[in-house]
Amino acid sequence: MKSALPGGVSTGGPDIEVVFNGQTLHAPAGTTVYNLLENNPPSGRLKPLGAVVNGRLRSLDHVLVSDCRVSTVDYGTRDGAGIYRRSATLILCEAVHEIDPAQTPVVGQALAGGYFFSLRRNGNGRVAVGADLVADLRERMNRIVAEDRPVRVRRVAVEEALDYFRSVNAWDKVKLLVTTRRAEVQLGSVGAFRDLVLGPLVRSTRVIHRFDLVPYASGMVLRFPAPDFQMRPMVHNQSKLYNAYREARTWNEEIGVANVGQLNEAVIQGHVSEVIHIAEGFHERKIVAIADEIRQRQPQARLVLVAGPSASGKTTFTKRLGIQLRVLGLRPVALSMDNYYVNRAATPRNSDGTYNFESLEALDLSLFNDQVCRLVDGQEVCTPVYSFSQGVRVENTVPVRLREGEILILEGIHCLNDRLTAGVPRETKYKIYVSALTQLSIDDHSRIFTADVRLMRRIVRDRLYRGYSAAATLRQWPNVRSGEDRNIFPFQEDADVMFNSALVYEPAVLRTYAERFLLEVPIDDPKMSEAYRLLRFLHLLVPLFPEEVPQNSLLREFIGGSAFRY
Repeated sequence: MKSALPGGVSTGGPDIEVVFNGQTLHAPAGTTVYNLLENNPPSGRLKPLGAVVNGRLRSLDHVLVSDCRVSTVDYGTRDGAGIYRRSATLILCEAVHEIDPAQTPVVGQALAGGYFFSLRRNGNGRVAVGADLVADLRERMNRIVAEDRPVRVRRVAVEEALDYFRSVNAWDKVKLLVTTRRAEVQLGSVGAFRDLVLGPLVRSTRVIHRFDLVPYASGMVLRFPAPDFQMRPMVHNQSKLYNAYREARTWNEEIGVANVGQLNEAVIQGHVSEVIHIAEGFHERKIVAIADEIRQRQPQARLVLVAGPSASGKTTFTKRLGIQLRVLGLRPVALSMDNYYVNRAATPRNSDGTYNFESLEALDLSLFNDQVCRLVDGQEVCTPVYSFSQGVRVENTVPVRLREGEILILEGIHCLNDRLTAGVPRETKYKIYVSALTQLSIDDHSRIFTADVRLMRRIVRDRLYRGYSAAATLRQWPNVRSGEDRNIFPFQEDADVMFNSALVYEPAVLRTYAERFLLEVPIDDPKMSEAYRLLRFLHLLVPLFPEEVPQNSLLREFIGGSAFRY
């Protein structure tokens, strides 16, 4: 039987039915997503960069062999942006290789609207990155884009890939691949440089026509467009965030666990216990240092404010900080911000009509400021009690007073926003930003998204202790991230100190739980593509059982077995 591609092109072969961006089409088995796009372009302003095929992210060259559901993704989506950024990184690697094959870029944190990169020569230490070199690399990248080179992806046996990466001293990839049990992997290139492909790429370099490469501190930042595909002015005031990242990265390198391959090696060879103890010791040392600084600011600092995004471990951090403050003779007094919600009828609403409990206006700011000011002045106040079941304050109140040697601790999403405590003098406040700023990378050119570690923490905690499935957590996550963008991240540089709650070994522990819970997401669930992306990452890790995780670890807040009560 003859079958026809949309547009009247006939080929031999059996038909398959493709639900393509919501439209049912018939095409011969063996057609690609790109073939379908040629005759059925989407109506959106942004060009498709890849496609989700039956819940799995694929490139536009993906071959369709049976009935399937296909939805294209563009730069305005998380999946599409990932394809774009992965491809731009490959172009940067090729540009570095063409200028000096002995050098390789090493990916770092998300910063200034892009990814921070340093340069390393033959695996023997960092290379100075000057403005002239960055300008040369930017020009070379633009040339590669203008030449419209094809992005070649070749499937090879793992043994062939290992031989190649050993020959070019890419030990980050060797250590990653020696623990895989897949028969084949993919290598990608836009020239002489070949890299391990860990996700779909674009079809040709001309697609990557908006980016920038700028000097930053000791390295450079490969900057990407905003979600609307427009370049935004560079944000420069991120010095505290940059320093927190670099501290973690330097420490990871010193203990020899800077990437997933090195972590896998530590687990398999049996010296991960030492890594765990050092990582936990590093946390304790930072908490002690923060407590010491608060003590040194006495008697002025009477109010400690702790804020950070979801699943950062703020609660455990606050409990451990409280212990260290008591060691120094300070007695922490907690004040629950939940009791300062306005009555339900006065709560702001989202555009869809639901209540917006994360809005600052959901709190009675006037009452809160008045009572906090009086507390730090040593006066007694009667704090309200809020009934969540009734959506109103009840008549009961709780008398609170800060006595000599006591210090008030507040934890909440708005704690870094000065509007929350506008009436409190700045010298009275000590602000702490807590977040899991992971600096463990997959390999030299592929980073672990900082938010992914927090997402996996939340998936595990929600499934174990809050009755939410992984699919439910994934559905809620975009709203959580949107709230963080509005209420937390704009104020992070106002903190007196940043505490990085990431633990270098934790992805291996989280795999033990998160993989099981992500496998519960149904194949036809709208969040299957996100679950599949996380599963692909988790499969790179050698699982680590949790028995050696200390009971006071921040990680215990999510996997259970903590010495603290929540």
